[in-house]
Amino acid sequence: MADPTPSGRVGVGSPYAESPHRETRILPCGLTVCQYCSRMAQDPTRPNLRQVHLMHEELFTEVGEEGFEVAPGELGENITTRGVDLPALPTGTLPRLGDSAVLEVTGLRNPCLQIDLFQDGLLKQVVGRDEAGNIVRKAGIMSVVREGGVVRPGDTIRAELPSEPHRPLERV
Repeated sequence: MADPTPSGRVGVGSPYAESPHRETRILPCGLTVCQYCSRMAQDPTRPNLRQVHLMHEELFTEVGEEGFEVAPGELGENITTRGVDLPALPTGTLPRLGDSAVLEVTGLRNPCLQIDLFQDGLLKQVVGRDEAGNIVRKAGIMSVVREGGVVRPGDTIRAELPSEPHRPLERV
């Protein structure tokens, strides 16, 4: 039987950083270095479901096998994880990061064409179709902040699953 509480480790990255940060502070609107906070300015009447972007490090290995070289933070993620299958988590999961930060998973990241500007052809590696023709998004998950805190590389991540029935993640 699978572990009911997926867990692993985190790294802290930013799409604007040359290398991952030593730590970051999670605030009510997202991270201290966060492009998604600006979405509230676009339409303040709609909830911001994209405050913090998490991506599983295992994706870097997967795209590496296809000839792409990607490091933490280079695809726009704020937090990089290892050991938790992020896209498989249900909506409403509460990832607990480090000592005090708590997020709530809102959906799948819908990657844009900027990924191909980073490395031509990479977008097709992070968005594809399954055998039934359904779109499969692998570029991480989006979340909102429930409790702020400081997150450092190597901190633990523990995913607290919501009550059943679980709802699969959709694009946000």
